[in-house]
Amino acid sequence: MSATVRIPTILRTYTGGQAEVTATGANLQEVLNDLEVQFPGIAARVLDDNGALRRFVNIYVNDDDVRFIDGLNSPTAVGAQISIIPAVAGGC
Repeated sequence: MSATVRIPTILRTYTGGQAEVTATGANLQEVLNDLEVQFPGIAARVLDDNGALRRFVNIYVNDDDVRFIDGLNSPTAVGAQISIIPAVAGGC
């Protein structure tokens, strides 16, 4: 299944500056695997050493936070819109 992946500014060094890329996979894990093949090094910024989503990286498939659906097993239908969003922290 082909999906459009929105890449945050901080990860665009891996995609040659592209804000959106296309990746294939029936679920989020397969899409991330395809991204890693196309753009080596990007998966390490999204996944931890155990292959789980990093704590401060949020991923949405069609506006649904994957942490509240099936995580890396979240399905990615044809035309899915995937957004990788690094969490922003700060304070006074």
